[in-house]
Amino acid sequence: MLQIFNFIGSIFGYVLWALFFVFRNFGVSIFFFTLLTRLLMFPTSVKQQKSMAANSRLQGKMRELKEKYGNNKQKYNEEVQKLYEKEGVSPFGGCLTTLVPMFILLGVYYTVVRPLSNVIHIASGKIADLVSFVNGIPGVNVSTNNVYHEMNILRIFNNPDSFVLLQNHGKGISSILSSGEISEIQNLSGGFNFLGLNLLDIPRANGFWSVIIIIPALVLITSIGSQLLTMRLQGNMMNQQGCMKYMMLLLPLLTVYISYIVPGAVGFYWICSTVIGFLQTLVIHHFYSPQNLTAKAEAQHVALMELKEAKVPYVYVPSTVQKQDNQKTNKNKKKK
Repeated sequence: MLQIFNFIGSIFGYVLWALFFVFRNFGVSIFFFTLLTRLLMFPTSVKQQKSMAANSRLQGKMRELKEKYGNNKQKYNEEVQKLYEKEGVSPFGGCLTTLVPMFILLGVYYTVVRPLSNVIHIASGKIADLVSFVNGIPGVNVSTNNVYHEMNILRIFNNPDSFVLLQNHGKGISSILSSGEISEIQNLSGGFNFLGLNLLDIPRANGFWSVIIIIPALVLITSIGSQLLTMRLQGNMMNQQGCMKYMMLLLPLLTVYISYIVPGAVGFYWICSTVIGFLQTLVIHHFYSPQNLTAKAEAQHVALMELKEAKVPYVYVPSTVQKQDNQKTNKNKKKK
């Protein structure tokens, strides 16, 4: 599973590297990368909105079934399933699209924690030699078992004094990396400073009172704020069943914890994703509000019923027979 996310991170790395080539700042690159991914996910967001509206539309009918079959759980489940099939609605229709942002988040995580592998795409053998070389320099250590050793190498490249040690130790860093690769690492290492924050820093490792703690704090504020505002917009649509209900509660808490234990760049991505996602929700709500979707579904249902009625076969009655029937009817009325 981890290899899958690393593969996704490698693909994202090409996009981020292209954006970094333009903006020369990793924070700005993450923002535009998030905007791009959100635009690509727009169709799935619309699908999720429609699925939530469809489930909301059935809440009244499900309450009726609950009252009718409340004491017979098996019968109730059967009738609910029939209702879903009749209406063409899946109770888990919005779960997959809710999980998609988490998969992207993990892909971004592997892009950020392995910048040499997934952004610059340096061969794994060279990276292993580079780690061994750096660990052989007195007073410099990046640890071969540390998941963030590639990020630590970026820090060393970004420090002029440490970089001099890399150049002068043994045969020098040029014995492992080409001049082009060294230049790319230097450029990338200097691009993680964003609005006074070093996005390579890890909040947990830097202490609770460090400036980088603002990243998980903003993750918490934006996550909860967007959830509350979205619930206010969607109204009773947010009273979902199954996984949707729990995902809405657990996802903000999970992302806050992740942003606390990983590099600030990952948390910054989530902040951008949450804010842009909420703006996207405003747009979707304008065109696909619960009221509009429900009214449209009811109109389609009425149109379908009218179409079915129109298909009832017409029986032709000759005019002579119809005239005789009318005469008989009139005679019966006179007798009465």
